[in-house]
Amino acid sequence: MVNSENFEPKLVEESKTVMTEMIMPNDTNPMGNLMGGYLMRWMDIAGAICAARHCDAHVATASVDHISFHEPIKLGDVITLTARVTRAFTTSVEIFVEVSAADITGANARQSNHAYFTFVAMDTSTMKPIPIPKVNPITSEEKTRYDSASRRRELRLILAGRMKPTEAKELQMFFKEM
Repeated sequence: MVNSENFEPKLVEESKTVMTEMIMPNDTNPMGNLMGGYLMRWMDIAGAICAARHCDAHVATASVDHISFHEPIKLGDVITLTARVTRAFTTSVEIFVEVSAADITGANARQSNHAYFTFVAMDTSTMKPIPIPKVNPITSEEKTRYDSASRRRELRLILAGRMKPTEAKELQMFFKEM
């Protein structure tokens, strides 16, 4: 079996994915704002492309952390979705997807949304998870996201019922009795 240690670690920039969409009438609700489901779909696509590039394999969405809608995105706005790897585990990779919006000229630019997605690399013949390369964070922002990824992962596993709070090494201080 291939071990993730056999791969050379990859830089975050190697798989960075940027997607741009213009908000059209069929993308909006009656108030003229982008429908949240459409945004989530585009975020999932950008994240999946980034994850597949990092893993050199097809990927499946395993989880999505909290998506909050900070700023409305209006009809005619142009959104830019930027997806970056934060950390790779054995067969899964965490991707940070950030969304910014602006009008067609680039004016009124604003950050509107972000979320962390987890994808699992899949062998398409067996449909089983496969090992993936690690991440080599370079910038301080990449290192910060990398370092905090294990805490986010443990929290996801606890909320999914796949880990007991007492088993969480990174989150122990939050689960101690007072």
